[in-house]
Amino acid sequence: MDILKAVHVGSALISITGFLLRGVWMLQDSRLLRARATRILPHIVDTVLLVSAIALTLRSAQYPLAHTWLTAKVLALLAYIALGGIALKYGKNRRVRTLSFGLALLSFLYIVLVAITRNPTAGLLPH
Repeated sequence: MDILKAVHVGSALISITGFLLRGVWMLQDSRLLRARATRILPHIVDTVLLVSAIALTLRSAQYPLAHTWLTAKVLALLAYIALGGIALKYGKNRRVRTLSFGLALLSFLYIVLVAITRNPTAGLLPH
């Protein structure tokens, strides 16, 4: 694996690990969720993740809208971001936040499956 892809995969792993931890803190109503580092570090990690994704896209000359699997990843990423925001910040009650947390995790799993298979159905639909 080349360095750029390693940075991308590594930052994705750090990002989801941080999201899982913040989700647990949300479920526990922990004050750690409101800590300064908890609010800042995810933005740094996600910026590295986004920059490495853009660099990989440019290097491979495979672009969303031209390649359905990349379009699916981008759309799933938007869903992940929205659901994550509802889960960790904007959800009106614990039930909404918990449901959004689970759906965000499923969105992330879908992104990973699409990345591995380079197929927008990611093996979810029968042949």
